[in-house]
Amino acid sequence: MMMMNPIPWSTIGVVIGWYCSNIGVLLLNKYLLSNYGFKFPIFLTLCHMAACSLFSYIGISVIEIVPFQKVQSRNQFLKICGLSVVFCFSVVCGNISLRYIPVSFNQAIGATTPFFTAIFAYVMSRKREAWVTYGTLLPVVVGVVIASGGEPSFHMLGFIICVLATAARAFKSVLQDILLSSDEEKLNSMNLLLYMAPIAVAVLLPATLLMEENVIEITIALARQDIRIIWLLLFSSSLAYFVNLTNFLVTKHTSALTLQVLGNAKGAVAVVVSILIFKNPISAIGMMGYALTVIGVILYSETKKRYS
Repeated sequence: MMMMNPIPWSTIGVVIGWYCSNIGVLLLNKYLLSNYGFKFPIFLTLCHMAACSLFSYIGISVIEIVPFQKVQSRNQFLKICGLSVVFCFSVVCGNISLRYIPVSFNQAIGATTPFFTAIFAYVMSRKREAWVTYGTLLPVVVGVVIASGGEPSFHMLGFIICVLATAARAFKSVLQDILLSSDEEKLNSMNLLLYMAPIAVAVLLPATLLMEENVIEITIALARQDIRIIWLLLFSSSLAYFVNLTNFLVTKHTSALTLQVLGNAKGAVAVVVSILIFKNPISAIGMMGYALTVIGVILYSETKKRYS
């Protein structure tokens, strides 16, 4: 009888770290933007990107987590700029949606990422999957429709913005595969973040000043009343970087497929934890819809692996 090799403690550690940072930043952003009343999602994203810029530099240039990769050409830099703008849009929309809808509903919509990825992959690069693979996307969409109908805290604007965030996230992944497909231009996720985060700061800074006037003054005034706001912003920003770091480490210690499976489970864990913490009402129909979506995503992953 063959004995299975035990999972290394380092792998278990990075998976736990990935779960904690992912779910932690999601819950903390929800608390800040909704429960705490800090209504500045663009500024919050700016803080996240500034922290990612700083920690990326320290992680690669000082600690040397991964070797530094240079940008090879002006054309490659322009491609990275395009990716950064799409990345900014997805993160900002995701944060805005948390002002209006519960984390549980946010995760249900976010689970439809494979649906948008399949659409963008076909439209942009004519990449086709087997018909059975496309068929598994039906329960993904139907599940979200059911979850939306059964969501007690449904908010149309929050729903639309969350769908935009999910679509932008899928668009970014497809665009990244197309733009940085050659061996010379490929960057690992940590080096890509090193270049994208400062560009994101440059994009978000004027957007914050134009769309969220007096945010600095208001934040300072809030800090005088309650210093916790500064610590919450710093902690949320730090977690934003560790989401990317642990995502890279989990892929390095396991595989992209394992990451996808763990991601499906992470969404379910985030839903349960958010309901326990925020005590947002949830219906049996909503839970059934979300479960159907997750089942569809799992089937999609399996059929894609089998027929690709």
